[in-house]
Amino acid sequence: MKYFTISEFLYSPSAVQQHIWNGASRQQEDNIITLVEKVLDPLRQHYGKPISITSGFRCPKLNAVMPNASKSSQHLFGEAADICSNDGPIGNYALGQLIVQLGHFDQVIFEDVPMDSLLPLWIHVSWRHNGSNRQEIRKHVIGTGNVYPIVSRKELGL
Repeated sequence: MKYFTISEFLYSPSAVQQHIWNGASRQQEDNIITLVEKVLDPLRQHYGKPISITSGFRCPKLNAVMPNASKSSQHLFGEAADICSNDGPIGNYALGQLIVQLGHFDQVIFEDVPMDSLLPLWIHVSWRHNGSNRQEIRKHVIGTGNVYPIVSRKELGL
């Protein structure tokens, strides 16, 4: 882990606010390490700028208090992270494009995009430690509930 730490994945303002201990098991930490080595460190290397983890690992109690969190979220297993660029939605879009170009991911979700663009407030990215990675690209449009339509590489300009 060159650019990220386990602590970044375990820290959650929501957990602090709710007084939830957000500790990971050894297997979950191994999954975090794999996500960083396969996806996030190469992404950071190619992007050339800092990337923030806004949500990493979530214990079941923390996941339960997160708005719109899936009960089967990959965050529960240490296989997902929500990330942001310091360059706002345009930088987040560039991160999403770069993840797809590098080709090592399970899911990339362009989160909370406006109806008429792909400029996300953040990017959700995952990597399955065991099993096949789906190479799935999706978006979540603000105000559409739990609907995550597929995004083509062509829509991304790739």
